[in-house]
Amino acid sequence: MILRLAFGSLLARALTVGMTILAIALSVTLFMGVEKVRTGARASFADTISGTDLIVGARSGSVQLLLYSVFRIGNATNNVSWQSYQDIAARPEVDWIVPISLGDSHRQFRVMGTTPQFFDRYQYRGGRALDFASGHGLSDLYDAVIGADVAATLGYRVGDPIVVSHGIASFTQHEDQPFRVAGIVAKTGTPVDRTVIVGLNAIEAIHVDWQSGAKTRNTTPVEAIRAMDLTPTAITAALVGTKSRLQIFGLQRWVNEYAEEPLLAVMPGVALQELWQIVGVAETALIAVSGMVVVTALLGMMAMIFASLNERRREMAIWRAMGASPVTILSMLVLEAMLMTAIGACLGIVLLYGGLAFARPYIDAAFGLWLPIEPPTTQEALVLFGVVVAAAVASLLPALRAYRLSLADGMVVRI
Repeated sequence: MILRLAFGSLLARALTVGMTILAIALSVTLFMGVEKVRTGARASFADTISGTDLIVGARSGSVQLLLYSVFRIGNATNNVSWQSYQDIAARPEVDWIVPISLGDSHRQFRVMGTTPQFFDRYQYRGGRALDFASGHGLSDLYDAVIGADVAATLGYRVGDPIVVSHGIASFTQHEDQPFRVAGIVAKTGTPVDRTVIVGLNAIEAIHVDWQSGAKTRNTTPVEAIRAMDLTPTAITAALVGTKSRLQIFGLQRWVNEYAEEPLLAVMPGVALQELWQIVGVAETALIAVSGMVVVTALLGMMAMIFASLNERRREMAIWRAMGASPVTILSMLVLEAMLMTAIGACLGIVLLYGGLAFARPYIDAAFGLWLPIEPPTTQEALVLFGVVVAAAVASLLPALRAYRLSLADGMVVRI
């Protein structure tokens, strides 16, 4: 009977109750949406590079090696000699290895030299391979493949020329050897989007007439450069895949103890977790902000119940006249609050998943952020249950106020 009375009371105040339910629904949508974005961003961050067992570079720190080799942030402390690279590639544990050479830039975007195998071996988001939005990979010495952000920011299309600058934020350019955009990589949400990719031998070609970081007076013709042996003398880092997961630690130990030069091999997943501990403090702020939105909605519901008490005194007097006790009135007000919150939470989940189903392809295309549509986890269900319990607690104060009013007025039919 109390449940039926609570439903009837809510229907009698459909407008104000509906606005309160909508506020709760939107707050729950925001709270759960932020949680989905947080977990999606964390998964995308962890999946920036997948399928690669080890990253090898000059000895420094694991996070620093990850930053400059994967995220193109910072610079290497030293290079890896080509002989060391060949020694690593010759190891029986190695299934494949892709060299990376960094140092130059193009209009604030990093230029990376590598081999065509990079487009086959680099994977992200749990094994997803790179796709071309247009064009193709590296086939000519002066071909360049650009990321989606590079193409969008600079307005490049397939066939456009690109002139690489020497170093980062440098005014010296390799104007005598321009590149041509051969392909544009589809949006990935990874540092590939902000990278200009050229051949490893092309990095050597544009530095033929350079010594000690400065250009000499000589200008070698392009035809002569094409005929040269453009095998590099050093690289910045290398991505390594092993034949078996069981061989990762043995190969890592061998690289770290390599006698010819100081090298470091790190597992990308471990280094990404270390990096997330540094940059992941923002997720705590997001959770706090969305939690405050839910609290604000519950306070609004409590204010609505308070504001309606004086208007409902005649209604409560009738309930008392029909034999309802003050405890019954208190229970009904708490039940109304719980019902509003439960309906608002369910509506919020419907809005969230409906919005995800509609916006997920656009978010993936624009930001490379994949938000999975999965049933609420146990943790999310507990959070929603906690919101309902919090609503019951928040309604206790106005319910106790109604309880005191019913005792003070006698709440018998004297009206």
